[in-house]
Amino acid sequence: MMNKYTIDPDIKISLYEIEKIIKNKIPIELSDNAKQKVLRSRNYLNNKLAETNDIIYGINTGFGALHNTIISNDKLEQLQENLVISHACGQGDKVPLRVAKTMMFLKIKSLSHGYSAIGLKTLQLLIDLFNNDAIPVVYKQGSLGASGDLAPLAHLSLPLIGRGELYYDGEIKSAEHVLKRLNLSKVRLFSKEGLALLNGTQFMQAYGVWILLRAHRYFKTANIISTIALEGFNGNKQPFYPSIHSVRGHKGQIAVSEQVLSILEGSEIIDQEKKDIQDPYTFRCIPQVHGASKDVIDYATYVFDIEINSVTDNPMVLPDEDVIISGGNFHGQPLAMSLDSLCLAIAEIGGISERRTYKLLSGQRGLPPFLVKNSGVNSGFMIAQYTAAGIVSQNKQLCTPAVIDSIDSSNGQEDHVSMGANSATKCYQVSDNVLSILAIELFTAAQALEFRRPLKSSPYIEEIMEKYRAEVPFIENDVEMYIYMNKTKAFLKKEFLNEA
Repeated sequence: MMNKYTIDPDIKISLYEIEKIIKNKIPIELSDNAKQKVLRSRNYLNNKLAETNDIIYGINTGFGALHNTIISNDKLEQLQENLVISHACGQGDKVPLRVAKTMMFLKIKSLSHGYSAIGLKTLQLLIDLFNNDAIPVVYKQGSLGASGDLAPLAHLSLPLIGRGELYYDGEIKSAEHVLKRLNLSKVRLFSKEGLALLNGTQFMQAYGVWILLRAHRYFKTANIISTIALEGFNGNKQPFYPSIHSVRGHKGQIAVSEQVLSILEGSEIIDQEKKDIQDPYTFRCIPQVHGASKDVIDYATYVFDIEINSVTDNPMVLPDEDVIISGGNFHGQPLAMSLDSLCLAIAEIGGISERRTYKLLSGQRGLPPFLVKNSGVNSGFMIAQYTAAGIVSQNKQLCTPAVIDSIDSSNGQEDHVSMGANSATKCYQVSDNVLSILAIELFTAAQALEFRRPLKSSPYIEEIMEKYRAEVPFIENDVEMYIYMNKTKAFLKKEFLNEA
């Protein structure tokens, strides 16, 4: 495990490196290269303001619809502090701690490129808070996903000027109190610094990091669970043969078929003679459905790999070209479209999972109704499927695209916004929901598999079942099912999702 991570603008970081830094509370520092770029950008802006009377958006003007309002030099610092204070308009639930801390990291990473004119002292205070695990309290609602994630990033930035709240030592405390405890001093924001802190897509990025990490693991996990369900249903192997997938050519589909065949290797159940020569789509089309989700997940990863290593500030301070340009890198459209697609991809993993659960309870292929021997007096797994169906229905509601719902803001100056923050938060909820759906399928599939005894599944599946049965027993008679559903979720987090 690394002792410290050095942020350098010329070195790309991956989703998995971010995960390690956040989960293991690894301290960070700026490289000498980063410090030089940050100082150069700041000095360039200072010199520009001293030498010229140029009007520069957000530096000596108001913001948004107030872009033509000129601010005198003696008010530039007040302008930046007022910006942070006034934009802290977050509402709703608090952002999960790991997401808020990831926002801090990604903001530091973006500012390290030296195109934002942030002061090194301001940036170092953000690093100091990160390294002391003092995490700003940020709220889920407030960003339109364009002009940057303004409200969430304002809450992220408040502690730098001694305002707002921080999570520290397991409690929410005033920033003023935490700074004093850590012997840190608040900063004065100079020209452009408030805008540098607030413009950016780090709220969307941070949510996307954790959604994608789980999505990649869901793909593998869903393939494993669906294969166990296939065995419990006494399904067929032929739909997974490589030749039928190679002639279509989709990478995700091919990957699923290969993984399922690998999981099944050595199974007595799959190799026995089958009475039913064709399976329902929920089993037969696992490669096509899971594979389509995988292709979307891979594309979203490509988009986020670019974004987490990019600069999304405005205006851009470009010392090499001797220009300061007001553009639109803060617009979250690439992320919003990817997150909306990702929401569908993850939801579909859950949707087909619930359908397999339904089939396993239907009394087909020699299985007892609702997977209990004495059905009638016992309801068995009946209501577990109800729960999965209710969650799937909620996911369908959450999958309405957010990106198509632009609403004018700032008196019409900011007249097309991505709503990518809503894409992010609803996708995160869908991601949480699918964990429950997959857990219910595993709970059900493991029960069904016991009715195939004494035949054994593959060594790989039998090893999983041995571990699982140490946590969750075979259900003989009705019990409080939620207890074992929760144990199954914990099992998935530990064994497959790296979330224990």
